[in-house]
Parts: sequence; structure tokens; C-alpha cells
Amino acid sequence: MTSRRQILAGAASVAMTAWAGAAQRPYRLAYLVPATPAANERNQRALFGALAELGYREGDNLAVERRFAEGRFDRLSALAAELVAFKPDVFFAGGSQAALAASKATRTVPIVFVAVSDPVGIQIVKSLQRPGSNATGLSNQAEEFQIKVLQLLKEVFPSASRVALLHDPTNLPLVQMLPTLKQVAATLALNLRVIEVRSPEDLVPAFEQLKSERPDVLYVLSAAFFVSQRGRIVEMVNARRQVAVYGQNEFADAGGLMAYSFNVIEQYRAGATFIHKILTGASPAELPVEQPTRFDLVLNLKTATAQGVTFPQAVLLRADRVIQ
Repeated sequence: MTSRRQILAGAASVAMTAWAGAAQRPYRLAYLVPATPAANERNQRALFGALAELGYREGDNLAVERRFAEGRFDRLSALAAELVAFKPDVFFAGGSQAALAASKATRTVPIVFVAVSDPVGIQIVKSLQRPGSNATGLSNQAEEFQIKVLQLLKEVFPSASRVALLHDPTNLPLVQMLPTLKQVAATLALNLRVIEVRSPEDLVPAFEQLKSERPDVLYVLSAAFFVSQRGRIVEMVNARRQVAVYGQNEFADAGGLMAYSFNVIEQYRAGATFIHKILTGASPAELPVEQPTRFDLVLNLKTATAQGVTFPQAVLLRADRVIQ
């Protein structure tokens, strides 16, 4: 049986051979994410670590131009245009809004995206099996796992009825799935109160609204903007002793009580494989979009103790990771 090490070694050999055949010009990779460099550090390490295993090393046979929107999604279009001017061989986009900005900026440069909620719905691919465009990569099945968070919320807090939903109305996939989330909430006897947050300046007023409305539970949806602000959001939640659940596992690592989502690190690592395939001749139009195969439930017992929350034994046994 061929080992993963042998597969990676073979891929690295192919990468170096292709590079040598291209007169040793470094491959150019454009990198666009909506977060800050600090918030995106782990994801970067995952992608570029995987690329190194595949034979692509920055400063050697790989030149990288990076842009970070710093949580300002209105900057993504301009940043994408700057990156297209870099004339990259591949454009990497992290998250739905970055992928959409990249797709609008170029119809010719191959785009590899990760963590995109609905690539067909936002019209950057024609279908998951056959993208038929210059973009491909990994979706995150956001609607599926964000529904699961609601179900877990009800299991952990069975008496809860009033749930505040922190929502980014500039995030198109979230807007599209909101009616479904409301329908699912109704079947769970949960009354959703949507609180819209478009920018970092909206967070303080949002939490003042939470203070006055006093919901049983706050649900922070999985959105690139919220992930980029996760440290601040978790700090504000915990300082107010507001019980909250999250649709992205990074929040639990930042001190959030409970999170359930796809594995972001795995998606960034898998993105390297798409980049490799394109650099060695594959067409993004022919590379099927992959969907996550793993979803993780992460519980933070330290936060639970501080907030007086006791997880049901059944939930503890299902946890993929428990932070002590």
C-alpha cells in the first residue's frame, strides 16, 4: 500500500519537475482572506505547511502576495483587483466573500477557495461536480452544521426559548440560509431574535441590545467577519456572563463555551492539493468541489465552570475535543 509520505514525495517531485520546466520562474500565488494576519495565522501555517510538503516553498519556487481585509469586507474587491495585477498562477481565497471578490476580479486566473458556504448559490461555480468556471476548492456545508448547532443548543439548554442570533447581513450565504434556520428553530420551540452586525463598530451596540433583551442563549453564526473578531466577541460574551454557542470551532479555542463546525485547518491543508493540481496542469473547471467529511464538536469546560453550565453526559461523550 502506498503511504501518505510516498504520495507527498511523488507530488513534490512532480512540482519540482514542472518548476524546472518553466525556466525556474517561481510560481505566483495570490492569497486573500477577510481576517487580520494574526487571526489567520493558524490557517496560513496549515496551507503553506501542506504546500511545502508538496514541494512548493515560499522564497524558493513560490512567490506569494498576500492581502488581508482586516475584517473590512468592503475592502475585498479592491484587494482582489490588486492581487490580479500581481499576475498570479493561482488565486487562493479563504471564505465565501473573499472567493466572491476573487471571482468578480478575474474570470481567467484559476481560483482555489476554501470554507465557502454555497459556491453554486453565489454563482462562482456551475455545479459542485463540474465547476465549469475558473474556480474550485472546498465548500463547508454551512447550512447543515449551523442547523446542527441549533439542535445542540436545545439539547444542552432544553428550557431555552429565546435565542439571539448574531448575524452578518453582508454575508450572502448567511442571508440565504436565515429563513431555513428560523424554520428549524421553530420546530425546536426556539424564538430567534436576529441581531445584525456589519462592522467592528456594531459590536458594542449589539451587546448593549443583548443586555437589555436578556436572551436565554446567544448563537454566533459562522461568518468570516465574526471569526476575525472572535477574541473580542468571546471576551464581551464572557465578561457579561452571557451563555453563547458558536458555529466555528476557533471560538471555543478563544474561550467560547461550545462550538460545532467543519474543520477549518483540514480545509486549508486540502486547498494546497488543489493548488498543486492546477500548477501541474489541471483545469479548475474540471476539478470537483469537495465537501467536508469531518465536523467537530468542541466543548470548553473551563468556561462552562465559570458560567455554571453543566453539559449533558450524552453531549460530553459526543465531543470530539474537550478544553479543560
